Amino acid sequence: PPIVMARIETHLKLKAAADFLRDKNLFLEKEVERRTSEVQTLQEVTILALASLAETRDNDTGNHLRRTQLYVQLLAGKLRSHPRFDEYLNDSIITMMFKSAPLHDIGKVGIPDRILLKPGRLDPEEFEIMKKHTILGREAIEHAEHTLGLAVEFLRIAKEIILYHHEKWDGSGYPDGLAGTDIPVAARLMALADVYDAMISSRVYKKEMPHEKAVEMIGDAKGSHFDPIVVDTFMAHHEEFRLIARQYLDADAELKKSLE
Repeated sequence: PPIVMARIETHLKLKAAADFLRDKNLFLEKEVERRTSEVQTLQEVTILALASLAETRDNDTGNHLRRTQLYVQLLAGKLRSHPRFDEYLNDSIITMMFKSAPLHDIGKVGIPDRILLKPGRLDPEEFEIMKKHTILGREAIEHAEHTLGLAVEFLRIAKEIILYHHEKWDGSGYPDGLAGTDIPVAARLMALADVYDAMISSRVYKKEMPHEKAVEMIGDAKGSHFDPIVVDTFMAHHEEFRLIARQYLDADAELKKSLE
């Protein structure tokens, strides 16, 4: 009996230790999940706050950021099964595109108000200065990377969007005159999303455009301004773009009228 009792005691201690470790591991897993969620939320809030600094200088609301973010996510989700994009687009890449899209015009913080807020067409010299917002934005991200001493995949995609979302499929865009598939995928999606939202929104230098007219003009720019496949995807799902725009209306009533 003493030997049996000793062995039982040993096994009870082992069981108690195993239960403790299992509970401890479960606690640690939950804690890691909680802290990871907090970091991701902080990241998203920081990105939106930084992007809003630039956006609010030439817009009355930050809803442009939210709308373009959702447009990019929508396009990427529809394109991920296309043979041209299926090897690149996955859940991780789409999430990084979604998070970094609001930073597309962060470089505008370096553009003088006399140009950024000019209520009319920019002259050639002013336009050259305006085009520098792509380079200024990329440099800001690179400075942050150097300060941190590391390269992050998320920031790589952010830099692609910032620097190249004004490039055009036919090579007539800026800052580097890239053409076709030399333009990063994220920038190609951002280009269409940004132009569509600019068309349907009012600015200091222009009135808003009806959704149908914006769709028509984007269709006309297929193969010149935009990737033809991206345009085809937009044309097939433009009503979903309209729904996103309606859900995140600007403060004024002008955008609402353009979406009726």
